[in-house]
Amino acid sequence: MKKQKFVEPTNPFDLISDEIIFSILDLLSFNPVDLKSFSLTCKSFYCVEAKHRKILKPLRSEHLPSVLKRYTQLTHLDFSLSPRVTDGSLAIISKACNSKLRSLDLSRSKFFSATGLLSLATNCTNLVEIDLSNATELRDAAAVALAKAKNLEKLWLGRCKLITDMGIGCIAVGCTKLRFISLKWCMSIGDLGVGLIAVKCEQIRSLDLSYMQITEKCLPSILKLKYLEDLVLEGCFGIDDDCLAVIRYGCKSLKKLDVSSCPNISPTGLSTLTRATASIQQLTLAYGSPVTLALADSLKNLSMLQSVKLDACVITYDGLKAIGNCCVSLSELSLSKCVGVTDEGLSSIVKKHKDLKKLDITCCRKITDVSISNLTNSCTGLTSLKMESCSLVSREGFILIGRGCHFLEELDLTDNEIDNEGLRSLSKCSKLSILKLGICLNLNDEGLGHIGTCCSKLLELDLYRCAGVTDSGLLAIIHGCPDLEMINIAYCRDITDTSFSSLRKCSRLKTIEARGCPLITSSGLAAAVAGCKLLRTLDLKKCCNVDDAGMIPLAHFSQNLRQINLSYSSVTDLGLLSLASLSGLQHLTVLHTNRLTPSGVAAALLANSSLTKVKLHALFQALLPERLLKHLEVRGCTFEWREKIFQAELDPKCWKMQLEDEMQIVL
Repeated sequence: MKKQKFVEPTNPFDLISDEIIFSILDLLSFNPVDLKSFSLTCKSFYCVEAKHRKILKPLRSEHLPSVLKRYTQLTHLDFSLSPRVTDGSLAIISKACNSKLRSLDLSRSKFFSATGLLSLATNCTNLVEIDLSNATELRDAAAVALAKAKNLEKLWLGRCKLITDMGIGCIAVGCTKLRFISLKWCMSIGDLGVGLIAVKCEQIRSLDLSYMQITEKCLPSILKLKYLEDLVLEGCFGIDDDCLAVIRYGCKSLKKLDVSSCPNISPTGLSTLTRATASIQQLTLAYGSPVTLALADSLKNLSMLQSVKLDACVITYDGLKAIGNCCVSLSELSLSKCVGVTDEGLSSIVKKHKDLKKLDITCCRKITDVSISNLTNSCTGLTSLKMESCSLVSREGFILIGRGCHFLEELDLTDNEIDNEGLRSLSKCSKLSILKLGICLNLNDEGLGHIGTCCSKLLELDLYRCAGVTDSGLLAIIHGCPDLEMINIAYCRDITDTSFSSLRKCSRLKTIEARGCPLITSSGLAAAVAGCKLLRTLDLKKCCNVDDAGMIPLAHFSQNLRQINLSYSSVTDLGLLSLASLSGLQHLTVLHTNRLTPSGVAAALLANSSLTKVKLHALFQALLPERLLKHLEVRGCTFEWREKIFQAELDPKCWKMQLEDEMQIVL
């Protein structure tokens, strides 16, 4: 009998095209750990994942040669997790990525100079976006090098305080395709540099000139830009009425204008500006002139105005009413921290603008149920309502909100008198995704039960200092809102491991604020983090029963963790050292943790090479080796030394009374 040749069975995954696998990887892309697990499944998946990846967030620049050798199709590099990026690193990038690289984020990085930027600009010819914010050491030579990037369309230079008119002028001449540029806090750039940008970069759509020393000399050139849609002049103290009086040409394309914190612009100057920019849809006047009839009159030319932000302005009834009359298309109004907002003024607005979608009346302390009744009767399509510290609104007012505003997606009720009946009514708002209930002392588990039952789309919940919340209430939220991404239970002192451990069921959690919860132990923490693999921020300050037994599973499961606060906990040197396996951990705060030793802290700091910011008690500054501190600073880590004394926790009601007393003194 003739022997049959053995044929090795075909790998079923070989029959799947790369395109199909790419589609699968797109669904996994929100969790880097899942992508890593996928690539380690087999050799073919390892190769396919490398071909699929277009975006990369390197943790350490020293690994760039091997990483870029594997990932050859990268178009976007984000170094926000890597504090140290040298000229050598940029040279490696420019050689490996060359014309494929389109976007680069260096906003959190240091130690590179003009040499590295020149290498990038020369070799990465298709680079269209680069973020150099906070590169405070860069000078004009860096700007000259960047000017070689001829295809650049978006550029962030915020806080690059040493770049002058000469440097930005070179960029203007070389990067004529720019559509977006941010020069916020570029204190050495003045009218000449901004004018050159406006003249040479005719395609500009968005221009941020916040806190720059500019005057009327550059404004005419800016307003001649044919395609400008977004202009930010926040904190430009050199711009006043006289500057605006010289404007002769308008910008017909402008849709967004921010002149907040410009104390020298009065209604007269604003009127001149709005006549020249009649197409504005969003106007920000925060921290500016009082809202009077004169200011409202200056807006009458803006027939397309949809959003007005007047935060921290002094409000008059006549002014607010006049704004309501002239802004016929108003859909967003922000009056946060405005003095003078009354029921009469607010009611006049909401009665007229029934299509209002977003309203912010934070700290408008004269508002009562009268305004809430008019709001809920008129603006039934409201999607966002922020009303922190509206202390005169009674419990019945919140019932009205639930009855009338069923389309709410965001609701901030921090520091208000809402109770369980109010939450029962608000549970009808089934579209809620953000709910803030901090310092609402009339709430308990019963109210949270209503939210958990009906608001399944909830993504963020703030229960800061809600003293009546216990395990039962938190469990109701966990079971009913499985897609939670942020939970704040700080100072909910009756929360125990029973509910905290169940947070593992909320697999999308990215932020857990649990400071001041003394009944949470390492056992509860270990159980919670086992399911929260996307966790990025964890605050365990004053969780005195959390010790090393919680740190080890945390380090194992929470590979995406970026920030942690362990102050007043029971963690020792061993627990702190175990966090070194968290390759992306950037911010570490450890104050008043008396079980730590200088040698243990030194070992932990040295082992965790990704740290960019560390807060320690000032006593450690003298106890840690000076050579170690210098080494860490060179690596990109900064230190904050705190001398804060130990503080005993107040009862929530006493704490609120103390806060109210302080507010009365301020007022």
